[in-house]
Amino acid sequence: MSAGQAALLFELGTEELPPGALTTLRDALQAEVTAGLARAEVGHGAVRAFAAPRRLALQLDAVALRQPDRPFERRGPALNVAFDEAGQPTRAAEGFARSCGVAVPALERLETEQGAWLVHRGVEPGQPTAALLPGIIEQALARLPIPKRMRWGDRDAEFVRPVHWLVLLLGDEVVPAEVLGVNSGRRSRGHRFHHPQPLEIPRPEAYEATLRDPGHVVADFDTRRALIAEGVRAEGERIGGHAVMEETLLDEVTALVEWPVVLSGSFDEDFLRVPPEALISSMQGHQRYFPVRDAEGRLLPRFIAVANIDSRDPQQIVRGNERVIRPRLADAAFFWDQDRRRPLADRLEGLREVVFQKRLGSLYDKSARVAELAAAFASDFGADPEQARRAGLLARADLLTEMVGEFPELQGVMGRYYAEHDGEPDPVARALDEIYQPRFSGDAIAPSRLGQLLAVAERADTLAGIFAIGKAPSGAKDPFALRRAALGLLRTLIEGGHEIDLGALFATAAERQPAGVDAGAQVTPLVTFCLERLRAFYHEQGYPVELFEAVRSVLAPPQVVPLDVERRLRACREFASLPESGSLAAANKRIRNILRRAEGEIPDGAVDPAALREPPERALHEAIEERAGSVEAAIAGGDYSAALRRLAELRDPVDAFFDGVMVMAEDPAVRRNRLALLQRLERLFLAIADVSRLPEHA
Repeated sequence: MSAGQAALLFELGTEELPPGALTTLRDALQAEVTAGLARAEVGHGAVRAFAAPRRLALQLDAVALRQPDRPFERRGPALNVAFDEAGQPTRAAEGFARSCGVAVPALERLETEQGAWLVHRGVEPGQPTAALLPGIIEQALARLPIPKRMRWGDRDAEFVRPVHWLVLLLGDEVVPAEVLGVNSGRRSRGHRFHHPQPLEIPRPEAYEATLRDPGHVVADFDTRRALIAEGVRAEGERIGGHAVMEETLLDEVTALVEWPVVLSGSFDEDFLRVPPEALISSMQGHQRYFPVRDAEGRLLPRFIAVANIDSRDPQQIVRGNERVIRPRLADAAFFWDQDRRRPLADRLEGLREVVFQKRLGSLYDKSARVAELAAAFASDFGADPEQARRAGLLARADLLTEMVGEFPELQGVMGRYYAEHDGEPDPVARALDEIYQPRFSGDAIAPSRLGQLLAVAERADTLAGIFAIGKAPSGAKDPFALRRAALGLLRTLIEGGHEIDLGALFATAAERQPAGVDAGAQVTPLVTFCLERLRAFYHEQGYPVELFEAVRSVLAPPQVVPLDVERRLRACREFASLPESGSLAAANKRIRNILRRAEGEIPDGAVDPAALREPPERALHEAIEERAGSVEAAIAGGDYSAALRRLAELRDPVDAFFDGVMVMAEDPAVRRNRLALLQRLERLFLAIADVSRLPEHA
């Protein structure tokens, strides 16, 4: 590190920060502080951001100790105003000189084509970084994404939690500052119990090590997370199983502890009669414990907890956790026993009292619509219509159970268990769970045909109804999660291999909406909305936007089959990788331009082979007709890849045609016949995609 640089440490000590926001605050603080330094033109090296329950911190290497000097030029009055006829400075010139802190003779002259002016040129010395830091930090903290700030004591300062200490070091020196009502220093604080007394930070580079020993704080979030993950994994193996570690729970636990200590406990085996999902929800949601499964995936009567203290008697902590978990699991067992006393079907009437949307009726009304829509498309999915109707009716009945009331995330899962208990057919029971798949980004679609049908019908009804009442997503607002619903519907149709026309699907869903809701008018906008979701989805999968638009341009909403779109895209991406594609794309673009300019001259009839005079045009016609039959058959069968491979064989005759033939010949008959030939070629390509719009590398 050079003499003009030093390491920087900024730590803000607070009450316990919201665990769900900890990493967001950490990342935003790093972004805002580094952006502030950049605006001030203060250079720096590597940056590390720290986040623990009671602190946010940044450590920057090689921070410049002052801003660079900045040359400046300030323009004054025009020369004809600055000097009188005798060449003496006017009051305007003298006033400008005074404002610049110099005499008039020290001013320079600037002459351009637009005129001449007095100017003052100089160099503004850079400010010390220490003088800039308080403002940069205050501005960064003010810009953090905190939905609701709080005040504490009698101060006006506001932050997400009360602030208790502030460390601000540049090299070995404390940078004087008052931020959020707290004065800066070099005193941090360690673990609330293991090291409650202040910790002196001698220099920024010593921060992490000093907090760890003697402070008993692992300040780096990712380091702490890795320690927890490894400890939980090892403890799971030690007790004869493997821990269930969901990423969100691991993040939450990491945000709650400063000094993680992994412990394991047990619970009564009798609780294992309760569905494992309910036990897991109770352990994860209420207690933030990690469940444990055996080698066959069965839940074990064990759990793993992460304490925030290194106790001299860890068994006391274990026994305390065991005491706490028992009533939680007892509640789940009680709900399980109580709910099974009434069949799901008996709860349907209760859904009439639960509003789905005031203009779209109750949850019972929605269930009835989904049931009928699913039955209408059952044969297209290879499903039984009566099972589809039954599953559609029962799909929301578990919302009125005690278990789902306590654990909303088990909606559908418990429906499956209760349906199995009631003796419903196995496909119906499974569909009650699968209707919600995919539940989140990256989740699999429903595995069964009936589950896929229900998943599509559920989303189609929601989309048709909400669009009909004018609540389509706008900008970032999507209160009904329609974008997610549309993508789930589209993925199910594509990955499930279903040849379903979106226009027909949404039209059928629209017919079943309540009276007075004009859903039919929204069918085309709905299909367009789905195409936009497909566009974004395929872009995330690595498909260039131009490739998607090449396919989209030949579609005719509302008649759009998502599975067909998928086939076209794959075929076009494969075609774009062929050596012939670039030449044919350019040729198609040329053909498009020619036909557009000659729109009024293009004949309706077929090409007249006898009127083809030049060898290249006869060769192109023969090549087209030789391949047209197989191309059209492949297109009819949905094998767009085979069709494009055959069309790729036309590159040489197409190139020879444009090299040797003047399309816009003087003879009108010859010109029209050549235009008809080009139109014949274009239509073959346009039956798949607008090849002229394909990117060079897809």
